[in-house]
Amino acid sequence: MGKKRKLKEINSSSMADISFLLLIFFLVTTSMNVSTGLSRRLPEPLPPDQKPEDLDIKKRNLFAVKINSMNQLLVQGKELSVRELKDKAKEFIKNEANDPNLPVKFTVDIPSLGNVEITKDHVISLQNDVDTQYQAYIEVQNELAAAYNELRNEFAQDRFGKKYDELSPDLQKAIQDVYPQKISEAEPKNYGGVTNGTN
Repeated sequence: MGKKRKLKEINSSSMADISFLLLIFFLVTTSMNVSTGLSRRLPEPLPPDQKPEDLDIKKRNLFAVKINSMNQLLVQGKELSVRELKDKAKEFIKNEANDPNLPVKFTVDIPSLGNVEITKDHVISLQNDVDTQYQAYIEVQNELAAAYNELRNEFAQDRFGKKYDELSPDLQKAIQDVYPQKISEAEPKNYGGVTNGTN
């Protein structure tokens, strides 16, 4: 009878190194989904010899939006639901009937569009409470941004019979000049849980 042959043991000392290399490979090559936020372009810093200008904003040009700690809206001193905000903002930005209580209208010569009446000095001021939920704040921001998007779309449809996104970059820029997005975000304050005109 022949002797049983001994099988050689597999050397496993390098398995840890291989596992480590594979782990690094997958970490480097795998892309992760990252939720994106709202894009905002910060203003350019002022030159050291220039002082910031004092802005004289007339009351009729200011659309004040406040969110309290209960995620309730106070718009122009009155309670409003988020669903109503977009239409209210559009009415303010456009001032179609040239209402003396809404932003001042100016006739401006815009390249590619000619003379257009716009509310160039309007400002939407957005301020929230320190305890406002992030989701409520984003919903309000989205509604305000949607107001500008809808106004631009409506202008494009009326003037060119196309959606804003279907126009050339030059025409899109011209319509942005008609409806420039002017949302000023103030530092959060402590408004508390009740919306009233005194806050």
